[in-house]
Amino acid sequence: MSSVLYDTPGPRAKQRNVLYTVVFAVLLVLLLWWVWQTMSDKGQLDWAKWSPFTESQAWTTYLLPGLGNTLKAAALAMVIALPLGAVLGIARLSDHRWVRVPAGVIVEFFRAIPVLLLMVFANQFYSESTQISSDERPLYAVVTGLVLYNASVLAEIVRAGILSLPKGQTEAAQAIGLRKTQVMTSILLPQAVTVMLPAIVSQLVVIVKDTALGGAMLNFTELLNARKTLAANYANVIPSFIIVAVIFIVLNFILTSLAGWLEDRLRRGKKSTGAVLPTAAVAGTAATGAGGAGGGVIGVGGDVGRET
Repeated sequence: MSSVLYDTPGPRAKQRNVLYTVVFAVLLVLLLWWVWQTMSDKGQLDWAKWSPFTESQAWTTYLLPGLGNTLKAAALAMVIALPLGAVLGIARLSDHRWVRVPAGVIVEFFRAIPVLLLMVFANQFYSESTQISSDERPLYAVVTGLVLYNASVLAEIVRAGILSLPKGQTEAAQAIGLRKTQVMTSILLPQAVTVMLPAIVSQLVVIVKDTALGGAMLNFTELLNARKTLAANYANVIPSFIIVAVIFIVLNFILTSLAGWLEDRLRRGKKSTGAVLPTAAVAGTAATGAGGAGGGVIGVGGDVGRET
């Protein structure tokens, strides 16, 4: 099917696409073979380097505790950043300048600073201004940096999601007497959630991966930092990187799969059931003269039938 951005390929274009696909597949296989052969020549495929991952000690001593700290930091950051980002995003849409301007300054300020710098600053602040122990300080610093940065990004996602809805939604809600707060919480946000969900999930994936920055700079014992200790003890740097990469891939795949499932449920929940009810069965409509005395029908989901 042709569209503004895509034309249906003709016979010659289809042949070229098949050729390009075959060439790409061959190049990919050659690349994988080269990587495999290089690792084999360097001894990275020797069983002695991979055998530690078949033993419980490597997992219980290094990888699983590191994975637990990664999930802990990511979960805390998500729980705090999501509602904070929603509040800041809604505040940026406020009609009141004294609300809109400070929210915009906060969002633009923290969105412009690298998350690693926020973590380092938070760690130094906790070190000099609080009584948090040195063992717990890296976790606090990592969560603080992730929250400040990602809440600002999520605020822009929320603002863009709400602005993407047709203005008629707001006008219709105001026409029936809903206040601004009711319009936002009952009309706009529920519809915008489905629109925003893919972008929100992408940002949550970023949160999971950015926990590794704390291990690199603040000695936070997350998964990547735990890998470093494991590799030093077993002398298997490359295999340990591969295992940790696979773990991150699985984590992010689970997160995106759950988000896709939730998005499907939200979309199905918004579809009309198709049921048709008499006007008299709808509260407050039987006494109106617009549709006649019990003559019209109203379908669930907004479908209005004609009089028979």
